[in-house]
Amino acid sequence: MSPESLLRGESAAGPLIAGLAGAALALAFAPFGLWPFTVLAPALLFALLQDCTPRRAAWIGFCFGIGTFAAGTYWLYVSIHGFGKAPLWLALALMAALVAVMALYCAALGYVAARWLPPRGAARWLVGLPALWVLLEWVRGWLLSGFGWLSLGYAHTDTWLAGFAPVGGIHAVSAIVLLMAGALVALWRGMPRERVAAVVLLVLPWPVGAALDRLAWTDPAGSPVGVAIVQGAIPQDQKWLESNRETTLRRYRDLTLQVLGTPLVVWPEAAAPDLANNIVPYLRDLARAAEAQRSALLLGLIRAEPAAAGAATASAATDLDELAYFNSLLAFGDEVTWYDKHHLVPFGEFFPVPKMVRRWLRLMSLPYSDFTRGAAVQPPLQLAGLKLSASICYEDAYPTTQRRTVLDSTALVNVTNDAWFGRSTARYQHLQISRMRAIEARRFMVRAANDGVSAVIDPQGAIVAQAPEYEAAVLRAQVTPRRGATPYLQTGNAPILLLGIVGLLFSLWSAYRRRERIL
Repeated sequence: MSPESLLRGESAAGPLIAGLAGAALALAFAPFGLWPFTVLAPALLFALLQDCTPRRAAWIGFCFGIGTFAAGTYWLYVSIHGFGKAPLWLALALMAALVAVMALYCAALGYVAARWLPPRGAARWLVGLPALWVLLEWVRGWLLSGFGWLSLGYAHTDTWLAGFAPVGGIHAVSAIVLLMAGALVALWRGMPRERVAAVVLLVLPWPVGAALDRLAWTDPAGSPVGVAIVQGAIPQDQKWLESNRETTLRRYRDLTLQVLGTPLVVWPEAAAPDLANNIVPYLRDLARAAEAQRSALLLGLIRAEPAAAGAATASAATDLDELAYFNSLLAFGDEVTWYDKHHLVPFGEFFPVPKMVRRWLRLMSLPYSDFTRGAAVQPPLQLAGLKLSASICYEDAYPTTQRRTVLDSTALVNVTNDAWFGRSTARYQHLQISRMRAIEARRFMVRAANDGVSAVIDPQGAIVAQAPEYEAAVLRAQVTPRRGATPYLQTGNAPILLLGIVGLLFSLWSAYRRRERIL
């Protein structure tokens, strides 16, 4: 069988090749960093979709998506079954459901391409397919709470194409990558003029991206500020054991006391193994010690409040069923303020299931928790001369929600607990997402993680300091506050979405005109 016949979606091997190509795409992201797969894998999918029926194209796309998300998010099993203690069958079912839902976006790409886009030519390869993919990637980032993980642009934090991120955000980088993928197909199957355009699209983005990457976009807004990240490195399976409670609290206290005098001290997500409400004297003593040394504290804590609207504290509440729980950051500076996590993790921090299923979970005594969402837009936290745009865990995968707060900030901070995913690739993928947020905003990012990867990231996305993983440590570094708005912070996703819609409409119009000429 010739390579050309093998790469036809209608061939018997088409779904298998699509699945393998999708799995290869997962290798483009951290920690592997094989970014060329962000061009090669979509190009192979585009080639496989050629001349397919809509049903077959949807199946090819679905197999591609299954490969990508099964290989790229396998670590969900570690969280759900390994640490969440859900039964094996339930963990596998939840994983399969998420992977299948994500694969449906690729199936939609295949179906629309076969049903409505031109059968071949520049309008298909260089316009329609890239535009459709970018629009679906954007939808995937917010629909049904959203899951923007493995968006193509994230794989390019260390390439010149990252220079497009301050201009158009993560989806602009994805769009450039997809143009190059379409260009590969046009180079292979296109007419002479299309091949010339393909060569230009394969070459031109690199020097343009390099030139954009050299632009500062933002300006210093003050002197460097010292920061210290406290990494407790408490194993996830021991974190909430009552027998380890005092040991954990002592470790965070002792590590914090070592670095007092540093202007800003940051703990990771949910660092204390108890509700903030239950350790008020402990927190008060830390705050007093920090104030005496002129340090500000930013502490990842779980807190509770009365569920009734307008309640300010849960300290007087006695019925746990009447409490609302928040995954929060407590800031001790000139004022005491809270930041509450808005984007909660499905099946981790809330269970999007009917009440009947929830009652069954209670009867089965399966471990689960429900948190209450914080406000979608919360003002920056003002600490140590910095205005910090805060995010907790994978909230930093939602740049659109954060954009308004980032505009008013001078630095970014993300606290997380990637120990939920063990020694898997999840932590490195998440670090790559944080790096992209720093690049888009052209601001420093302070990233505190329970057992790694704790790091300080500069406005170009480079890691300037990193703590050792899986061990208790304190990471010291300096961040320079920056002000100003990159084009992306000013306009958000609107320009790239508009271009995507116009491109898709042009491709659909081209297909319609082609059918009219044939008739």
